[in-house]
Amino acid sequence: MEHFLDHFEDRSEAEREWLKGVYGFVGNQLLPRSESTAPRQSAGHAPCEAPAHAPCPLPGAGCGWCVSTLSLRLVSKIQETLEASNAHTLPVSYRLVSAAELVTRQRVACVSSLSWNTIQHKVWVREAEKALPHHKALPRVNLLLVGHLRAGQDGRWRLTDTSGSVTCECVCLSPLWMNSLVFMPHWNYIPQNAPASSLFTSEGHLELIGHPVLLHPGPEQGLAVDAGGPELSRAVGVKEAVACLLNRSRGLRLQLCATVCAVSPLLDVSGTAFFCLTLTESTHTHTLPVLVKEPSCLWWSQCVCVGQNVCVTALRACVLRGWRSNSVWCATDQSTLHVLSGDTPLPPTHLNAHVPSDTHAPYAPSDTQAAHAPSDAHAPSDTHAPHTLADTPHTPPDTQTPRTLPDVHIVSDEHLEEAEPENNAVQSFVRMKKSKLINYQGVVTEVLSEEAGLYMIDGQVGLCLVYQPPLRRRLRPGDSLELHDVHFLYRPCPDLPPGVLCVCLRSTLKVKAFSRVTGPEVTVPSHQPLSRLLLKPNVNVSQLLWISHVTARLQRSLVPSLLTGELVCAVAGRLLQGPGPRDIYTEILDDVHSCQLTQYCVNVSVCEYRCVKECVDVLESQCWLGLSLSSLLPSGGSSLTRAELNPLLAWSYRLQPEAGAPSSARRPLLLVGVLDLCDPTSAHAHSSPHTLQLRDQTGTVACVVTETSDDEGGGQRAAFTTAWIGCLVCVQRFTMVTERFLQSDFPSYKHLDQHKHIQHKHCRVYLQFCLKDVDILIPSVSMVMHLRERDGWKEKEEARRRGWKERTPLMDTTSLLKDGLSPCVSVVMRVEQKEGVAWKGAALGRGSPSFLVRAAMIGPVVKWGCDPRNGQVTDHQVEPDMNTRVDLVFQDACVRWFPLLQRDCFYRLVAQNTQDPSVLIGSGMVGRGGVELHANPALQVSSNWTFHTLTRLPPVVLRKQCLSPKVMTVSELLDSSSAKLVWFQGVLSQRTNLQENTIAGNTHSKAGLRVRLTVSDGSGRSLQVYLDLSHSHYMPGLLPGNTLLMSAFQRRISRSGSVYCSSLPVSSVTVTKLGDTSPSPPAVPIMQLCSWLQAAEQRCIVGRVRGHVVCVLFLQLQWICSLCESVHTQSRCSSSQCSSTSAVFQTKAKIVMEDGTGEAHIWFSCPHVRTLLGLADWQWAGLQRALRVRGHIQVSPRGRGPVRNPDNTSSVFDDPLQEYLCCLCNSDAVCRPLTLTCTTRAYTQRTEGDVRRFTRGETDFMTRMFKPFQMNCTHIETDA
Repeated sequence: MEHFLDHFEDRSEAEREWLKGVYGFVGNQLLPRSESTAPRQSAGHAPCEAPAHAPCPLPGAGCGWCVSTLSLRLVSKIQETLEASNAHTLPVSYRLVSAAELVTRQRVACVSSLSWNTIQHKVWVREAEKALPHHKALPRVNLLLVGHLRAGQDGRWRLTDTSGSVTCECVCLSPLWMNSLVFMPHWNYIPQNAPASSLFTSEGHLELIGHPVLLHPGPEQGLAVDAGGPELSRAVGVKEAVACLLNRSRGLRLQLCATVCAVSPLLDVSGTAFFCLTLTESTHTHTLPVLVKEPSCLWWSQCVCVGQNVCVTALRACVLRGWRSNSVWCATDQSTLHVLSGDTPLPPTHLNAHVPSDTHAPYAPSDTQAAHAPSDAHAPSDTHAPHTLADTPHTPPDTQTPRTLPDVHIVSDEHLEEAEPENNAVQSFVRMKKSKLINYQGVVTEVLSEEAGLYMIDGQVGLCLVYQPPLRRRLRPGDSLELHDVHFLYRPCPDLPPGVLCVCLRSTLKVKAFSRVTGPEVTVPSHQPLSRLLLKPNVNVSQLLWISHVTARLQRSLVPSLLTGELVCAVAGRLLQGPGPRDIYTEILDDVHSCQLTQYCVNVSVCEYRCVKECVDVLESQCWLGLSLSSLLPSGGSSLTRAELNPLLAWSYRLQPEAGAPSSARRPLLLVGVLDLCDPTSAHAHSSPHTLQLRDQTGTVACVVTETSDDEGGGQRAAFTTAWIGCLVCVQRFTMVTERFLQSDFPSYKHLDQHKHIQHKHCRVYLQFCLKDVDILIPSVSMVMHLRERDGWKEKEEARRRGWKERTPLMDTTSLLKDGLSPCVSVVMRVEQKEGVAWKGAALGRGSPSFLVRAAMIGPVVKWGCDPRNGQVTDHQVEPDMNTRVDLVFQDACVRWFPLLQRDCFYRLVAQNTQDPSVLIGSGMVGRGGVELHANPALQVSSNWTFHTLTRLPPVVLRKQCLSPKVMTVSELLDSSSAKLVWFQGVLSQRTNLQENTIAGNTHSKAGLRVRLTVSDGSGRSLQVYLDLSHSHYMPGLLPGNTLLMSAFQRRISRSGSVYCSSLPVSSVTVTKLGDTSPSPPAVPIMQLCSWLQAAEQRCIVGRVRGHVVCVLFLQLQWICSLCESVHTQSRCSSSQCSSTSAVFQTKAKIVMEDGTGEAHIWFSCPHVRTLLGLADWQWAGLQRALRVRGHIQVSPRGRGPVRNPDNTSSVFDDPLQEYLCCLCNSDAVCRPLTLTCTTRAYTQRTEGDVRRFTRGETDFMTRMFKPFQMNCTHIETDA
């Protein structure tokens, strides 16, 4: 060391201490390799190159001299680097670090540059963060690296010393650097914090942002072939090599000199690593692939670039099975690679071989593409200019700059449409297109999905690397890329940018400049199975791009709370299917290129994946957009008063079907989530605590769910299978429902555009779907048992029918129960009756949700060593003669079981962590004073108990009669006279909120909310049902078109004799069938009046009547106050207590109509009076103006002759307006044939009639006169 320090006597004490550290580092980390014996020359080593690890060439020098020499040379190179930046002192702030210390201790990405000063570093940081505003520049460290450049087993370059090695990446590596001792003054280090099982290597890597400095004696940075290099006169060209391949001879070794036109990625097939060089000549009429699979030559893949002139020696011809051309030139263990500099003279047959890379014949682009000149906007900026020590000798000249997309930075979507016109998406959903091969150069601006290989270049061009093996180095925003022979696809996937670049195995990807900023942190394991899934199937690129996008979205919505990262690939695999593997040899080696990217399919109707939160947010944001309040009103809404208007606006709904119908221009949605019961502790628990929910990591949405029954009809019924709980499902056919609640105080129809009258508005969002339209991606344990039992039962029935013998048990549940090994007890039961969810104790301010289920126990309590779930029921678990009934009480968290407990269904109730049978035996109820009440035993359900649906039971149990109440139809309920508490089913046709000042908030319903439902059956008869939600939860799914099961409702008769039903605190409503989202109105039958007269007790029947208007009995027109409904005259209300100036025009009429079979009195309301009178719009408006002064008029023609006004004794002809209306009512314009759609009036009451006396002359007649049959007109049409 003293000899070494003697060279630096004039240095300061700090510098001498630093020099001692350099000397110690060289002796500890580099000396053992320097003193080792020089091995045989490597295949890639230049013939004249002295090995870097040879002993120091000083005669008679000992070990100390070797360390001193290397230390002096290292310090000399450090000083030369500093002199370039005008620094004349030693860098005492820098220290040498070994490869092992760098890998183990450096956990943060960093940059080191010896030639920087503080100002240069600040400028570098400012430029880096300005180019990518949302990223941070790499932090600077003061570290120096020295070591040997070696080739790893996987063909990667590594910097090695005695402590270990680290992978090296460089923009352009020279073969002359291999096995050299180098000093690295400028580099980035990127650690890899992902697990070792991830897609990328678990160790970090170096990025050489400047050329390494050679420490051994040799050519000063000479990268051209020296005088001792290959003899170009003995080399042959591509054309001669092709001829030699066709007429090959044994033992022939070829030396080939040509231009590189393509470099395939490094592949590993069945444990054999290889890559392929494609070479061409000056005329570009021939291309020749060279296969490199020799392990000692794999490092060539990082040395060659498209457009370089190379010379490869010792090539031999070999047979490649699996490729139709069969023969190919291969590198041997004696082969060497020499990169020729631009001024190296080539043999005469190869002159002018150095030409632009994008003009070789097999990959020649179309004339349209070739016409575009290279754009400077896409050339990579000198992102590491301060680090560059010298120009890179192997960089292609400017003429070889890859051609970019035309004006990609400024081109808009409309210009792209002109370049590649698209047909109407509604007319053409799927069509085939051809990709274009281009060269491109750009900068990575965003990492869309690292696992799926999706990136964004230059802010608006997508890059897909999924068709190549995973990159060994992670791409980061800011990396400058050069792409050759890349496929340009226009709009291959609606979820990606319009222009997408896809690389195949023939494409060449080269990093031209490393990023200055940090990349995204790897928080979850990368999924190599996804890359294998996407690489092997021979599917269309559009499908791969779509599934890659969906997989990236699933990562954010399911991992890690619902799924592990590894299972996302399995979920994606269920959405993607492929017919077969790829032919990689044809893709790489054929002259006429063909691969899966050559032709692609464009499907604009592909499903659009959304997470649950996005779906809910979109529905809530679009809830009130573009809503016209007038569209919520029926025809004639302008005549409604305030009391009639606001209740009609209080509730409305919006349906958005996502069935993916071909007629829909909107892409169908795709939802993925877990079906689950309501979580009482979640924020959504009070929104719909008795519904199923679809949830993912982002949010939860309530679901109204039905499923198909196993009967022959296969119709829908309420969901009852508990095995769906916990299943990860894909929902593609569903209806998104938005219910709107509006609290308003609009005075009249004219004020609907004044939002100041809206006091509050709120919406509720949920989904409707049937479980038969749901795909199971990952089943729960119970679902696996359910499917095996169902399929096994079908096979067993088929075997029994054909007389086969059962060879194996129905199913083996042992392996399925390993996650439920705790002891438990269970009992089998059948649900007979279920009450609705109500708030108990709400009046005291401490209400909690609860409901009651009445069930029949059909078996004893059975002890289990593990949870039996929904396993097969054996004979010892049931007792057909058992007649024990119990009332199950559900409260608080147990209310979550409400949506899946249905009447007439069998369940197994399991109590966990106990072997005491008494916990499932109900206790009797005792009244005051010890009096025993005659009621069923009660059983309080615990929060940790579970219910499992049983679908296959012994026949003796199924034959036992069920005591559940009978479910009636609407017609049966109307005809029944004895039933007081009824269960009935019908289709909801109309819904109206009766209280306008009530809000359905985020919690349970507010006090006073009452809803009127109109339900009907197939006969057309309808029934009014009044639902009181004061002390119960709001029920989603009460939409027109849905079939409802009304349980425990009270049947009542009004004072006028009509039948209606009202809810009780124990009443419940269940959706049993989902209606059509766009139902067509039901066909109304043509009825004869005699049919209604003979069956008058059948009220509320809808029918069409064709008849003739006999006369008008009554006509009333009036202006009334919209607030108090008093007569409105001369722009003021006639009531002294009302100061309103808002008025509405209302009309009413009654006619006599006969159709030849009978006669009826028909009432007309506001919307239909004008049509009845046959007045035009202008005539109707004039009539309203004429009535403004008096405000009210009533005409009673009572036939065709003049009559007296009922208000006075004057004749009708004394009033011109009354005279006009009377003449109009008696004219043929009114008394004409009409076709009416009518319903019987709700308060029509048929009696035996009154006995009246008639006298004709001297004869008296006694007869019974029936009251006329009353009907309401709902629609009117004039016969043609």
